[in-house]
Amino acid sequence: MVDKWLVGVDLGGTTTKIAFLNWYGEIVHKWEIPTDVSDKGKHIIVHIAKSIDTMLAQLGHSKEMLLGIGLGAPGPVDVSRGIIFGAVNLGWENEYPLKDMLELETGLPVIAENDANCAALGEMWKGAGDGAKELVCVTLGTGVGGGIISNGHIVHGVNGAAGEIGHITVIPQGGALCNCGKTGCLETVASATGLVRMTKELLAKEDTPSSLRQKSLDKLTAKDVFDAAKVGDELAEKAVDQLAFYLGLALANLGNSLNPEYIVIGGGVSKAGNMLLEAIKSYFDQFAFPTVRTSTKLALATLGNDAGVIGAAWLAKHLLQR
Repeated sequence: MVDKWLVGVDLGGTTTKIAFLNWYGEIVHKWEIPTDVSDKGKHIIVHIAKSIDTMLAQLGHSKEMLLGIGLGAPGPVDVSRGIIFGAVNLGWENEYPLKDMLELETGLPVIAENDANCAALGEMWKGAGDGAKELVCVTLGTGVGGGIISNGHIVHGVNGAAGEIGHITVIPQGGALCNCGKTGCLETVASATGLVRMTKELLAKEDTPSSLRQKSLDKLTAKDVFDAAKVGDELAEKAVDQLAFYLGLALANLGNSLNPEYIVIGGGVSKAGNMLLEAIKSYFDQFAFPTVRTSTKLALATLGNDAGVIGAAWLAKHLLQR
């Protein structure tokens, strides 16, 4: 068994990442394909299956080389049934049987999970979590995702919605509207889009000199804000500090509730690096219970875009060990 491969699939709205990994979580080969969301997403699973077959043939192996498939998808997943509860960005408006469809197309055992949970498992297995069995992973990108691991297993909750860190309310009144329909969610202030929005608001209401005033506001990016902050731009520093405040507050409350060994911060926004991490940590230390402050470590994710496929492969391995 250890001589064969696991398959990790990270299904996204634009691209789908696929990898063959060995039993120990090391990537043997990885690639990606466009995610075809036409015709209400009916081609997605077929394309994944065909791509796996094609890559196997190119590498000179038969399907006998594969043990099973783990798949991470962007939405709430009922792991026991392998069903995703609607992923509109993929064209799936209602419940979609991910597990059954991919098993039908590949003839391999499949386990499906939420993509942020897969990223958390990846960081636990081979990344910044360093094997920790108690871990929270938060991903900062266009939105804010998260996964909670307790005793080495993902916490799902009663309906698969546990770990929705981005929808913790951090501004009880007067917060910005979130895509989920609530206001004041962490996602509205700690995501890339949230940082850009807060920066634009500061530019509009303050007279502070800033290099960002020379940029076209409709093209302003989170990277622009971080780059300006790194060279001492006062207004950019203020915007980043706002993000760090809200994220530090939310993570401290998670820490106070769960006391994980690690809180791992990943996603595109985390590329701001130690400057952002230290700012978040200062607020985390301010709001965390003393025991949590000294025992829960904050760390930047280390696996980048590979976290999802590695975590999905961990799921496949776990499925095969049952």
